Amino acid sequence: QVQLVESGGGLVQAGGSLRLSCAASGSTFSLYHMGWYRQGPGKERELVARLKNSGDTSYADFVKGRFTISRDNAKNTAYLQMNGLKPEDTAVYYCNAQKTTYPTLDYWGQGTQVTVSS
Repeated sequence: QVQLVESGGGLVQAGGSLRLSCAASGSTFSLYHMGWYRQGPGKERELVARLKNSGDTSYADFVKGRFTISRDNAKNTAYLQMNGLKPEDTAVYYCNAQKTTYPTLDYWGQGTQVTVSS
């Protein structure tokens, strides 16, 4: 069982920055692919960025060049550095940990609110 706890959300002006953290419990953090998703008001949850346990990263087009996903396996923590924030980035941001080797596992955090004012 893995528990994920997000932090770092808040209110920021357009153009500002925030860094989200996702602290994971358990001793096998390095085996998981980590992802950040978001769900804006009245919208479906969407993938923002993903960081595989191999180090490969992928980003949604709408955050490329602005957001950076990273991880520190020694601290069991994943991060999302968000720069150049826009009002349309306002959403609840969720951390996801996924293990794709047997047994496959999928965990979600409780979410952290990010609000960007214009």
